[in-house]
Amino acid sequence: MSQMPKPDPALLRSKYPDVFARPASARLATPAMIAAALAIFVFGLVDLDFSPSKLISGLSQLGWITMMMIPPNPGSSFPLYVQALGETLSIALLGTTLAAILALPVSLLAARNIIPSNLIRFPVRRFLDSIRGVDTLIWALVWINVVGLGPFAGVLAIMVSDFGAFGKLFSEAIEAADKKQVEGVRASGGSALHEIRFGLLPQVLPVIAGQVLYFIESNTRSATIIGIVGAGGIGLQLAEQIRVLEWQKVSFLILMILVAVAAIDFISTKLRFAIIGQRAVA
Repeated sequence: MSQMPKPDPALLRSKYPDVFARPASARLATPAMIAAALAIFVFGLVDLDFSPSKLISGLSQLGWITMMMIPPNPGSSFPLYVQALGETLSIALLGTTLAAILALPVSLLAARNIIPSNLIRFPVRRFLDSIRGVDTLIWALVWINVVGLGPFAGVLAIMVSDFGAFGKLFSEAIEAADKKQVEGVRASGGSALHEIRFGLLPQVLPVIAGQVLYFIESNTRSATIIGIVGAGGIGLQLAEQIRVLEWQKVSFLILMILVAVAAIDFISTKLRFAIIGQRAVA
């Protein structure tokens, strides 16, 4: 077997001068970025009053709290906690569903292949960005001041927050759809509405359904957080038990949340595969 000819360094240098004779700015760019990142990291630690001694002393307090949580015990409040958990799941399900229903028609206006003109698409996209830029917890505080304490404020908070996120995700799914089916509907004499109904939506609905199922699971945790600020659900019970240092009840509530999230994840996975179908593993 013949050996490969040895490369000629002089020829390679003359052919690829940018590789062998990189300018100083290019050679120093990576070390400079690493040094800048380290400097920002150190500055953040100092500015935020990071203290290893506080962390070490706090670990003993964390260990004590963990020991106080064992064993989980709801006491006589188990029916109340089950009702609160059901309220949290209802907030997540209703808020996510309403957000998806409202976001779907708006996402059509934000999709480039549906609305080519920037005059309509640009303000719609910026509107969705502005809503999505505000966290669910902030929306919960806003709606609590508008409609009062309770789960209704939680539903509105999740609905508004997810409306912005769904609008972006749905519009991206619509833009990524295959054009051939739409062109086939157009070639057969279909109108623009027929193109969307029969050529576009059948492609994107499985993707949209998968996104909605994921958000229902995620919003179960979000509904717990906003419950702490007064939007109802199990988060309110959790905040009250932490406030009175009932750590066994706190651990039981956390355990209920974990079991609920795991169950929702299992159910949503089954539903997602039922919608999109099983995929063969290569």
